Amino acid sequence: MNTEELKAQEMLDIIDGRTSLGIEFGSTRIKAVLIDSTFSAIATGSYEWENRLENGIWTYSLEDVWKGLRMSYRKLATEVFEKYGETLSSVGAIGFSAMMHGYMAFDKDEQLLVPFRTWRNSMTQEAERVLTERFNFNIPQRWSIAHLYQAILNKEEHRSRIEYVTTLAGYIHWQLTAEKVIGIGDASGMFPIDTETKTYDQEMVAIFEQLAEEEGCTLKVNSIFPKVLLAGEDAGKLTQEGAYLLDPTGHLKSGIPICPPEGDAGTGMVATNSVAKRTGNVSVGTSAFAMIVLERELQAVYPEVDLVTTPSGEVVGMVHTNNCSSDINAWMQLFQEVTETLGFEISRDRLFSILLREALNGDPDCGGLLTYGYYSGENITGMNEGRPLFVRSPDSRFNLANFMRVHLASAFGAMRMGFDILERENIQIDTLVGHGGIFKTPEVGQRILATAMRAPITVLNTASEGGAWGIALLASYMKFGNGESLAEFLRQKVFKEKQGVTLKATENELNGYDAFMERYRNGLAIEEQALEKLT
Repeated sequence: MNTEELKAQEMLDIIDGRTSLGIEFGSTRIKAVLIDSTFSAIATGSYEWENRLENGIWTYSLEDVWKGLRMSYRKLATEVFEKYGETLSSVGAIGFSAMMHGYMAFDKDEQLLVPFRTWRNSMTQEAERVLTERFNFNIPQRWSIAHLYQAILNKEEHRSRIEYVTTLAGYIHWQLTAEKVIGIGDASGMFPIDTETKTYDQEMVAIFEQLAEEEGCTLKVNSIFPKVLLAGEDAGKLTQEGAYLLDPTGHLKSGIPICPPEGDAGTGMVATNSVAKRTGNVSVGTSAFAMIVLERELQAVYPEVDLVTTPSGEVVGMVHTNNCSSDINAWMQLFQEVTETLGFEISRDRLFSILLREALNGDPDCGGLLTYGYYSGENITGMNEGRPLFVRSPDSRFNLANFMRVHLASAFGAMRMGFDILERENIQIDTLVGHGGIFKTPEVGQRILATAMRAPITVLNTASEGGAWGIALLASYMKFGNGESLAEFLRQKVFKEKQGVTLKATENELNGYDAFMERYRNGLAIEEQALEKLT
């Protein structure tokens, strides 16, 4: 099909409602993607935003949520008009996704009780300890139930007025559909899921309600948490008020079906065709997480490994690290200031590409250098707050190549510690796919990740599409899936023609990274001292 024929087919998809719209709220960018009947992106829009540390809490304002939603959609709709001459008034289906976990609590008047507490906060240590012990199930600090129980333990004033608790994706979906529902993948980061009944584990619900009662707080999880839905199920329709929230111009019509809202981990699995057992993916961004679809439950409870689910309810081992690219981005900004001071003009993308490629010339062990890109706390290594550090000894091989390589190696250091546990559990992985902005530069991030994970890493030609594309696929699955499973839909329809590149680390690279990891583990005491001394 030539370019003109392809464009004509895309226009027909827009006119006939065979498109799907996905919007994902990432940690640094809100992105909207419109896909056609071949699941290809035909228009996009985005809005840059940043979390803020306010009164010791990482948060985003609701004003930014809605501004970002409207701006990303407006840019997408503008692109549709410029490319096809069509004013976007409807789509076949819509999906919303966002960063998992966190805490959004509302009263009976639908007012937010406390500022949105994101996944990045490490303020629920006591709740994590008690719930993990009583549930015999790992409850990380960032989970919604940990935030809720910590608020109860802290006797926060708002606890008696809680009517509804949800995630960011669940909140957006609720406001645009009036439905208090959530996709099972996102729900599994709020509260443990019973993979047989596909809803909140009722034994643990009873335990939690008893714990809350002991603290003088009566809360019913099944009432205040959203209803759990599976991928493909009907999650409501865009209301008139919701259509206006999304598109204040009034062009977008109400009544569009919307799929269950999902978390970024779930959309990452979908975007990498990693929802079947023995498949996995690694999502790399502000945070990083590896998702492995398990054939069986783990034999023990590990604080380094979360048990969550795919959007269709299969159990997943998740190794989540709070910090990944933030410190790399900060150094890149410094380097850009240097080039500007010297009078050179170079785009940010080109600067990233040039400097990241230098990492391939570095020593496998990173030349004896050490860094921790901890902008916030890191649960796997037991750090409650962040203190970015760069450390070297006088005999370290301090050059640009090793400097770039150590920052990439360290970005995956905490994740490697979680993967060591999965290796000891003899978890089998057939494919491991990497996705995220770091893979825009060919080979570099992929090779370092393959070295860190001790496994071949595949990067698909759709790797840069990301979670917005993933939630658009889930919307398309709900609308146009013909009864097949999500795994079949992805394998047979979406990824049938998709290509990828697989890289495997050399023995020398693997040995070098092992040496780096010994330094990384030993150096954690330095990070602890930084937390104590740099207050």
